[in-house]
Amino acid sequence: MVSFIGAGPGDPELLTIKGKRIIDSADVIIYAGSLVNPQVLSGAKEGAVIYNSAVMNLDEVLEVMKAAEEKGLKVARVHTGDPAIYGAHREQMDRLDELGIAYEVIPGVSSFLATAAVLKKEYTLPGVSQTVILTRMEGRTPMPPKEKLLDLAQHNATMIIFLSVGMLEEMSEILRQAYRPKTPVAVVYKATWEDQKIVYGDLTNIAARVKEAGIRKTALTVVGDFLGDEYELSKLYDKTFTTEFRKGVTE
Repeated sequence: MVSFIGAGPGDPELLTIKGKRIIDSADVIIYAGSLVNPQVLSGAKEGAVIYNSAVMNLDEVLEVMKAAEEKGLKVARVHTGDPAIYGAHREQMDRLDELGIAYEVIPGVSSFLATAAVLKKEYTLPGVSQTVILTRMEGRTPMPPKEKLLDLAQHNATMIIFLSVGMLEEMSEILRQAYRPKTPVAVVYKATWEDQKIVYGDLTNIAARVKEAGIRKTALTVVGDFLGDEYELSKLYDKTFTTEFRKGVTE
């Protein structure tokens, strides 16, 4: 059995109980060493064989899984955050299907959720934004048709941009064509890690501020008025609003 595990954003205490149990009992661990906090593996049992997939290609990863399966060993495939978001685990699962090897997926806390937590913000504020777009800049991997950054920015929704902090100047220039120039922006480097950094700004100055902070990778960029202080109160707790569980009070 191969267990794909979302290891969370960095803080080892944000690893799920189930994920930790499987990692700690695994015979073979393959982890994304360029992104996963090594502390996540601190409970690995004595004798567990650990591979860093940062220096492996897909065939090599699958060969380790196949060899472990033939020996009846448990494999923990540890991804950062949640593997469903830029995790490249679908291609591994498809190959396991071809090989007839059983697997499961254990979800984790994505870095975009950890980013909201450390910023102490809510992405979906009433009257501001009820839509969250997760995307990235086009780089060596092209974007599908209609998913260019400018196309998505036309919605003026809360935008969370992965894998792109190294192109922040170009990103800001593109976003200013859809958002107003003073739209607030935050860049969070390694959310929940001990060396976490947060840089605030807007679309006119965030690139310079991030460069000054020395952040070049492993960071999320979040854009939108949810970072501001103006919003409508939720109907959920409005005393005049009737819900299934509570009758509204007429003032």
